[in-house]
Amino acid sequence: FAQNAKDEAGIESILKQMTLEEKIDAIGGVNGFDVPGLKRLNLPLLKTADSPFGVRRDSRSNVMVGGIALAATWNPLLARETGTQIGRDARSRGVSYSLGPGVNIYRSPLNGRNFEYLGEDPFLGSRLVVPFIEGEQSQGVSSTIKHFIGNNSEYWRHTSDSVIDERTMREIYLPIFEAAVKDAKTGAVMCSYNLVNGEHMSANSKINNGILKGDWKFPGVLMSDWDATYDAEAAANGGLDLEMPFAKFMNKQNLMPLIKSGKVSEATIDDKVRRLLRTAIRFGWLDRPQEDNSIPRFNQEGRKVALQAAREALVLLKNQNNLLPLDKTKTKTVAVIGPNGYYTPVLGGGSASIAPFETVNFLQGVSNYLGTNANVTFARGINSYGNLANKVKFDGGVKAEYFDNLELSGTPERTEMMPSMAKGMPFNFADFSTGDTEFTLGSFQFQKPISARLTANFTPKMAGDYDVFVQQMTGFGDSNYRLYIDGKKVRDTWEIPIASIEELSLPLDAKSHKIVLEYKAQGGISQPLIRVGIVKKGEWVEQNALELAKKADVVIVAVGFDATNETESWDRTFSLPPGQNELIKKLAAANKNVVVVINSGGGVEMSPWIDKVSGVIESWYAGQEGGTALAEILYGETNPSGRLPITIEKRAEDNPTFNNYYPQKGIHVEYKEGVFVGYRGFEKNNVTPQFPFGFGLSYTNFAYSNLLVKPLNDGRFEVSFNVKNTGTREGADVAQVYVGSKKDSKVSRPVKELKGFEKVFLKAGETKKVSVILDKRAFSYFDVNSKNWRAEAGDYDILVGRSSAEILLKGKANLKSDMTSER
Repeated sequence: FAQNAKDEAGIESILKQMTLEEKIDAIGGVNGFDVPGLKRLNLPLLKTADSPFGVRRDSRSNVMVGGIALAATWNPLLARETGTQIGRDARSRGVSYSLGPGVNIYRSPLNGRNFEYLGEDPFLGSRLVVPFIEGEQSQGVSSTIKHFIGNNSEYWRHTSDSVIDERTMREIYLPIFEAAVKDAKTGAVMCSYNLVNGEHMSANSKINNGILKGDWKFPGVLMSDWDATYDAEAAANGGLDLEMPFAKFMNKQNLMPLIKSGKVSEATIDDKVRRLLRTAIRFGWLDRPQEDNSIPRFNQEGRKVALQAAREALVLLKNQNNLLPLDKTKTKTVAVIGPNGYYTPVLGGGSASIAPFETVNFLQGVSNYLGTNANVTFARGINSYGNLANKVKFDGGVKAEYFDNLELSGTPERTEMMPSMAKGMPFNFADFSTGDTEFTLGSFQFQKPISARLTANFTPKMAGDYDVFVQQMTGFGDSNYRLYIDGKKVRDTWEIPIASIEELSLPLDAKSHKIVLEYKAQGGISQPLIRVGIVKKGEWVEQNALELAKKADVVIVAVGFDATNETESWDRTFSLPPGQNELIKKLAAANKNVVVVINSGGGVEMSPWIDKVSGVIESWYAGQEGGTALAEILYGETNPSGRLPITIEKRAEDNPTFNNYYPQKGIHVEYKEGVFVGYRGFEKNNVTPQFPFGFGLSYTNFAYSNLLVKPLNDGRFEVSFNVKNTGTREGADVAQVYVGSKKDSKVSRPVKELKGFEKVFLKAGETKKVSVILDKRAFSYFDVNSKNWRAEAGDYDILVGRSSAEILLKGKANLKSDMTSER
């Protein structure tokens, strides 16, 4: 980073005019989402805003595709356009700090915030995040890359300790942040809630001061995530520059005595203020009003980008007998069936949520596309979980006892009788983006911690196997439960809150069974939601859905997760939500032409039905234009070009992190798999996934030829080859370049690693030459002894293909001598 001498002089001039008290006031947020100004010196108050996929501030907004969907496009130019449009939307609302993008590595499908992030591979994520940030910051808005670092799960996010060895950290979890800082020059970085190697990230001097500000020479602002600061002295000395949303710890009351005693220096405070001023000057916030009313809030350019990103994000995973693309002339009746068909989620839940001006769901998308040329029918297929919980007939009702503590201790604060085990409503953060509600943390009602015991008796109408589901949620607060049936504990998440909805199957005979649910909710910004439903196996699916499926020429089954069960503060299950597997299997039995469309932030278990359906499309969270994009792909107007940015396993047990995703002792989550995350781990463990990293089908075919690996004078290599569209349709393929490990390396290395790619758009019969440059880093591992990147002399395989499992061309690169570099 080249610092402008004039700007630095201006910063020092402002700094000299500030009192110590004013400097301390400057490093703590105000109003819940603002960075304080100083009227005396004409320093303006600065707005921040979620989300990485739009702008939740003062009005509705365009909603772009989720992060993992953007990663599935494998298109850096589209990432730049997306960032640019979000930057425009931010400027139109007067926002200075855009709180995104999120770039935490996809370590396991269980993480509830995977939908925000850029997949499992640090190289892919790095090459997408740089143009995204450059586009956003070109609009005079600072990006805030997050969550730094090791936030790879949502349970216990304030207290879990991500234990990551240095090599793994440098090779897997830091590179996207490194690229954001060094290449994109992000204005801000947001630290995560969790601890890393024993220190909360808001106070982790080794990483914040040592790596971020030391090794990478980051000159900008390190801000906390909201309420992610835990100690004044540790945060001040640990590298945190701005505590959000309020100065809970880094305030005058705490810091003045620490400065007086010498535990925190005034120079440390000066450095924080200097960074805030430097960022403000760099982006022009001191020279102009940030709100630019000439930019339309209802942004038509942004709508176009949102649609194009959705088109390129959807991944065609299965297309048996070339059912797709559908023929308009032959599909006169189309049944859209499933809980996500009409209520299609645009994003997962939490702080990423945004209320769009308008959205196109899957039903609308298909119906709009076909118009009056076909009959498009709809059925939800399975009832909502709220309705299902309310339908359970308990003998004599439900006794609810509430306690004013978290351990069900003492006399209940109050007792009531309820007709069902269903209380509360899901919290939707997007409601706070419309401008109808004053957008401050004061808008929220913080709940006191409680625990409760719900007791009832249930008599099944007949003996058989039953599915029992429990749904729980609080707004940004943990809740936990224990479920007992006939005195036996059948589910226990009292210590670790796992998923917001889970189910278990068990046999019940036709007699009264005692059901007891104990739960606790630790605060949060909404009343706790709790639901218990009991459904006989085989009775999830509504009959009208089966009747529609039998009469249809094709059935589009819209399933997956939504903002209530894939969301910030919660993890999720690998299996689809309750009842959805049964829905897919029954529809497949009723109609041979079934296409399953999945909303999710990552892989789901498909083994119960994958062999029974003709088509599968992973739609991720495709933003406001997802329905339009889906229809275009179903009917071939758009040729699918999305490719997986993750590996999808067949079984949960196949994931490399399965045995150590949850803490095995205390709060420590040991990343025992090391660098072998995602496809690296599957290949090391010799496990065949359901679908490999980089995979995706097309309606045309591609051929690869003429591989040439050419050494350049500066230690780099140029890899070139031809890609030809050998089919009859225009389409795009993602050419992927992997570097195979040196066979006798001094350290254990992955079989191969992605080190280059290009999305190639080709007309039918067209050929293009692709050229990829491999630098020293492409051959290197991080040497923890020398603290450098080391590439060992010798031969490396150069592998070119269409996925990590489909390698079409092989070559060699020979390094004549060992090479080291700082990056």
